[in-house]
Amino acid sequence: MFDKISALFKSNKPTAAQLYLEEQNIQYVEGTGYIVDDIQLNQEWGARLEYLSNRRLKQFDDLKALYDTAMLINEKIDLEIAHQRFNTTLDNTEENLLQFKMILKKLNDYYRNFLRDQK
Repeated sequence: MFDKISALFKSNKPTAAQLYLEEQNIQYVEGTGYIVDDIQLNQEWGARLEYLSNRRLKQFDDLKALYDTAMLINEKIDLEIAHQRFNTTLDNTEENLLQFKMILKKLNDYYRNFLRDQK
């Protein structure tokens, strides 16, 4: 009985993954997807993700696919910034591409540190 009660109190303690999500301001909402820094990624940046991933990804929900495609995405972002030629139909600017890159890093770090070895 004591073990059950102590396990109940231990379960209230946040895990390392939960702490990371809280520190990085990452949430996952069923039906909406990931929300990072108050940006609903699938709704607001889905088209940008599709463009930057060469149409490999349309949503941010599959973190493994996002992790596997991250090098391509980062390279494409770096090229746009280096050449200062931005996709105007997506309203790309240096500022929002750097923000995209930072959010991609947060999601990839979460996947690499907490999810990758579990699957």
